[in-house]
Amino acid sequence: MVGGMLLHCKSLRRFEHSGGWIKALLEEAENERMHLMTFLELSQPKWYERALVFAVQGLFFNAYFVAYVLSPKLAHRIVGYLEEEAVNSYTEFLVDLEKGVFENRPAPAIAIDYWRLPPDSTLIDVVTVIRADEAHHRDLNHFASDIQCQGYELKEYPAPIGYH
Repeated sequence: MVGGMLLHCKSLRRFEHSGGWIKALLEEAENERMHLMTFLELSQPKWYERALVFAVQGLFFNAYFVAYVLSPKLAHRIVGYLEEEAVNSYTEFLVDLEKGVFENRPAPAIAIDYWRLPPDSTLIDVVTVIRADEAHHRDLNHFASDIQCQGYELKEYPAPIGYH
């Protein structure tokens, strides 16, 4: 969201196209929101857990905003590494689901609708598509950082294709 917003503002200031990067980064933000909404549906958090999400979101958004203003390539690299950790975490979660450590519950309707999953999908199916999303986020952000490390702006490279 931060990267898309800042690229949007930069594009308006310079009267130039973004090469599709604004849309790609905003789609990534929407996709991450759907990950959170899916797990909120599954976990039914208490008020204090929701407050924790709100607080962490406020801290991260502002810190990431400053990081992105100072160095977009560093900001994308950080997200690339965070997404790599997410891929690892979801892989471990899938192993635990397959071992029966956690119940392989039916997929929530929000996930079935968003990822266009079959109606009989389970949590394993949801975690599998979310892990694939995270791998895409990882690759997109490392690519964005690599472009900028080579001295190019994102607009000089077309944005990768979206998720759906």
